[in-house]
Amino acid sequence: MSSPRKRAATIRDVALAAKVSTATVSKFVNGGQRFTAEVEARITQAVRELGYSLNPMARGMITGRTGNVGVVILDIRNPYFTSLVSGAARVAAAGGLNLIIADAAESTSPELGVLQSLCRRVDGLVVSARLPAAAIQGVLDSGTPVVFFGRPSPYPQHASVGCDSHQAGLMLGRHLRDLGHRRITYLGFSGARWSADRERGLREAFQGVKASVRTVDASAPSTEEGERLASSLLLSPDRGDAIVAYNDLLAMGLLLEAQSLGIAVPDEVSVAAFDNIAYGRLVSPALTSVDMMGEATGELAMRRLIAAIQGEDVAAQENVIPPRLVARNSTRSLIKGKHLAR
Repeated sequence: MSSPRKRAATIRDVALAAKVSTATVSKFVNGGQRFTAEVEARITQAVRELGYSLNPMARGMITGRTGNVGVVILDIRNPYFTSLVSGAARVAAAGGLNLIIADAAESTSPELGVLQSLCRRVDGLVVSARLPAAAIQGVLDSGTPVVFFGRPSPYPQHASVGCDSHQAGLMLGRHLRDLGHRRITYLGFSGARWSADRERGLREAFQGVKASVRTVDASAPSTEEGERLASSLLLSPDRGDAIVAYNDLLAMGLLLEAQSLGIAVPDEVSVAAFDNIAYGRLVSPALTSVDMMGEATGELAMRRLIAAIQGEDVAAQENVIPPRLVARNSTRSLIKGKHLAR
């Protein structure tokens, strides 16, 4: 014979146990007001002992909030975005919020109705600054608090969190310059404004030295596209000393095809990229990359979003995360007698 189900604790039960009013419990658990340390300790202990949790529908009626936050990313298959979501999810969970993920699938025209529907289900959104302008405007018109990831953002009235792509390009360019590389091919992705920033930094790194930077445009920032372009890039007499890809996925496609084409990396050509996704260290040779700090970006963006939901002005706060160069075996020194520490 089964035992009767235990009745769920109510806000009145918590109030009685903590010797306070139901209004005081409601304000405390919803973050609407602070009380003395003694009162807060009594409420916290009562909540823990009774196993009390506020019904999401009831919370919405009290606060006007859903308890949900959203992240709109460009491609769930890209490990950079999954790491960003991981960072955002950690902060959301710590704040007692549910995270909803929307994948734009690198579309140039994501379904505006889907985004507008999402806005009605969340208290705020972390959104890629690379979404098409019409989609972003639709989100902004909804009045939903928004924090962008990916700097720079064309919306200065909203916080924009991320690494400086120009600085990342400059960092990687200087690394190659110091290794003696002078003829560079940049495999960019013009669909992202960040690509132009990375290329600009790359070119600036070679100012003052006799060098050339040639640009080739990819139609998608994917491993498949890197594989498709590999033969034309790697077998070209114009390939240069090094190929720098817009992201690790493109570079990994190049590395996979290089083996089939009989091109030795880095002995014949160095290969480097941006993002420092986890798989980059597992390919052969391990990929030199600039870490664009995806997880840290997700964490900071979600912190800023929670603050914005609570009414804080976060747009003017410092939201730039420094990139970090990770040198591995896919780049080598062309200077005789100089070896790169691994």
